[in-house]
Amino acid sequence: MNSINELKIGITLLIILILIAIFAPLIATHDPYVLNDDMAAKPSSEYIFGTDGLGRDVFSMVVYGSRTSLKVGIIAAAISSIIGTLVGGIAGYIGGKIDKVISELINMFLMLPTFFLILIVIAIYGSSLTNVIIVIGLTSWTGTARLMRAQAISLRERTFIKSAKTIGESNIGILFKHIIPNGIFPIIADSTMAVSSAILSEAGLSFIGLGDPNVISWGQIIAHGKDYLPRSWWICTFSGIAIICTVLSFYLIGEGINCILNPKLNKAS
Repeated sequence: MNSINELKIGITLLIILILIAIFAPLIATHDPYVLNDDMAAKPSSEYIFGTDGLGRDVFSMVVYGSRTSLKVGIIAAAISSIIGTLVGGIAGYIGGKIDKVISELINMFLMLPTFFLILIVIAIYGSSLTNVIIVIGLTSWTGTARLMRAQAISLRERTFIKSAKTIGESNIGILFKHIIPNGIFPIIADSTMAVSSAILSEAGLSFIGLGDPNVISWGQIIAHGKDYLPRSWWICTFSGIAIICTVLSFYLIGEGINCILNPKLNKAS
């Protein structure tokens, strides 16, 4: 598929998801928190996606679940991207002992058992959506840091960077004015992938009961629906499709941006 077409499809899917999240109260046909007498009812004109085992309208739950997934994905990816960009930029540009220390820190985080860290944080601070976002963001920055470090190492040898040093510009000024702006393009593509990863992480946490019980999540819907399989297949199916479409949209956007920014990949496609 052409990179431009990938980007168009991804952006179209994302716009639809954002509109669904924004206008969720208008799109939802029922209150997603209300328990009805029609438990595990099949999809019908009254219940478009059927109901779950507690009588809640699955369609309305899926619609409101888009808010949770997009919020977690975008904010967690923003946190990890900012941390990774700063850490990787400093390591790659400064080099020397600082680079060695930061590289060891990155390796330590790569070996860190993220699942148990999430368990500890949730056990201490509670399973709120804010805590889930923070934990995902603070444990997923290493890939961005390594990418930005490679960019910074390449850029610090360029003529315009050496010229900036010659005229007396500070290291901080060079880092924020030249290194990060010129090395940020691959990070943008990587950040869209990070959004997909964060959405999947939140869905996984909700599926095993570690998500916020006070908000509606697609992973939470699937966790509830698995007890009713295969008879009430619609409970898991539609929320699963929503996760696939959301992750696919960010993946296509990331691939499209990556191909456009990288002439070699664009030519190969």
